[in-house]
Amino acid sequence: MKYRNLTTDEIARLKQQGNRAEDWNRVHVADSFSTDCVYNSFFGGEIYLGACSDESLCDGDLQLPEGIGNSMLRNCCIGDHCAIHNVKMLSGYTVGDHCLLFNIDEMTANSQGDFAWLEPMNENGGRRILPFNGMTIGDAYMWARFRGQSRLVERLEEITRQTLATPDGGYGMVGAHAVIKNSKCIHNVAVRSSADDPSRIEECIMLGDGVVGYGCKLEFGIIAQRFLLGEHVHLEYGLRLNDSVVGDNSTLARCEVGCSIIFPAHEQHHNNSFLIAALVMGQSNVAAGGTLGSNHNSRTADNEISAGRGFWPGLCVSLKHSSRFASYCLLSKADYPSELNITLPFALVNNNAAKNRLEVMPAYWWMYNMYAMDRNSRKFAARDKRHYKSQHVEFDNLAPDTAEEIIIARDLLHLWTEESYREGRTEIEAHGMEKGKRKTIILKAGEGYKAYYDMLVFYAMKTLDADGNGPLPDASLGDGERTTRWVNIGGQLIAEADMQRLIDDIENGTLGSWEAIHGRFDQLWEAYPAAKRRHAYQVLCHLSQKQHLDNEEWSRYQADYSRIRQFIADQKVLTRKKDDTNEFRHMTYWNDAEMHAVLD
Repeated sequence: MKYRNLTTDEIARLKQQGNRAEDWNRVHVADSFSTDCVYNSFFGGEIYLGACSDESLCDGDLQLPEGIGNSMLRNCCIGDHCAIHNVKMLSGYTVGDHCLLFNIDEMTANSQGDFAWLEPMNENGGRRILPFNGMTIGDAYMWARFRGQSRLVERLEEITRQTLATPDGGYGMVGAHAVIKNSKCIHNVAVRSSADDPSRIEECIMLGDGVVGYGCKLEFGIIAQRFLLGEHVHLEYGLRLNDSVVGDNSTLARCEVGCSIIFPAHEQHHNNSFLIAALVMGQSNVAAGGTLGSNHNSRTADNEISAGRGFWPGLCVSLKHSSRFASYCLLSKADYPSELNITLPFALVNNNAAKNRLEVMPAYWWMYNMYAMDRNSRKFAARDKRHYKSQHVEFDNLAPDTAEEIIIARDLLHLWTEESYREGRTEIEAHGMEKGKRKTIILKAGEGYKAYYDMLVFYAMKTLDADGNGPLPDASLGDGERTTRWVNIGGQLIAEADMQRLIDDIENGTLGSWEAIHGRFDQLWEAYPAAKRRHAYQVLCHLSQKQHLDNEEWSRYQADYSRIRQFIADQKVLTRKKDDTNEFRHMTYWNDAEMHAVLD
């Protein structure tokens, strides 16, 4: 945009309307700027003001005229058709077009080069990263995770500092169509916003040193310091957040979260829950009263908790660092006394205090909670209202990463079962799941083993032949070794070999900017369906113990797939029917019509 200096007449009119400036020669305006829109305000340093008219901006019942009133601005660039009123201090910010800023005590940004490091996943700062405007959850995780590759860490800092030096990469930016009102203090924050995906910040907010993604909503008394938010993140109701990365489509409220990386589709909105020094890989939910990890259980800073996709600790769950959980672990209400390493996915974990033992039921979701399992895969994709989707996400709960966990789990169940029978034990004992001398008992090991088989077949056939009546796939899908290690990079699944090539290309300079790195992530996402299809075929080959499938085996898997789909349909009805026929759910309603009107 082209700016010009104010004319003598414009300066005189601005003064008549109660405006002051340190130096009117440093106030620059667009050609269509109107002095009628500015009153009772102070301008310091370099000021750039866009076009304004006699129109108004509305936010609900709030209607404000375009222009600047009763405000103090220093070193700011204001876009076209903005409404800025009752802002006691606005300093160092570039504000996009059509923004509404109202009743703000202080909104300031430092000069370029003075940025705050964010310390996620670990309290000792050993995984620190430097967030920038445009950073994705995968970017943050890659930088924090691969600390053993020092050259990568150096290159990422170099690339990031180059990005921060650009006008669009640093803090002190408010995107177009943003609404910020009734806030106490916002310092060094970039707010990404657009007409298609506006962001809102309102009602007694205190923010410092962070990035707010497109379509975010922050409201009702939150305090956040050193943070990165993805797209469509909702923070509200007294949340306290520090040194954390929060993934797209997540909600945090009424809780405390620190030094953590949370992947997309996380829910933690109940009172008193506490999450510290953790990696939670999304599609997760933390219930009320959760204390994830103890603070402190040693003489040093807390270590880390790592939880796969679908992590769901129940009411009042207390966990200790260090602990690790396979995907879709459901933890029953308990104070877990020791560190855990749950290697069975889709499992129910229970601390049986009466028998002084840990109990784990494999494939619990599949056997007893099918309605929720099916709903989770659908709801996360259906609720994804992001416009830009810069972070790619695999929402299906059965995917290459969880399939590989299931294959490992089947091997472990086989090993533990043989060992228990050989030693004459009537219960299946597991090893390595809990620190200490207590027993870990596997519940329903045989049923879980069979369920894991069905889950693998369902994943593979759904990927290869969703309708269940297609021809035998091309045998070339079976060529080569199966990819057994997948990296979940902020929600996007990448084969470990591809991830290592990406890292190598960052280190050797082939990928010399975040734009180039994001381009590689996009390429890998485009190639993912084919990689997933190859992996699915090879999972069936693994089950058949063959390199390639023949027509007879393919027909058998199609028959299994038909049986499994019917099982899923039946279980969805049965698991939901348990609620519909529960007399205790009926007793608070006058009749069935009232209940269905409320619940359906």
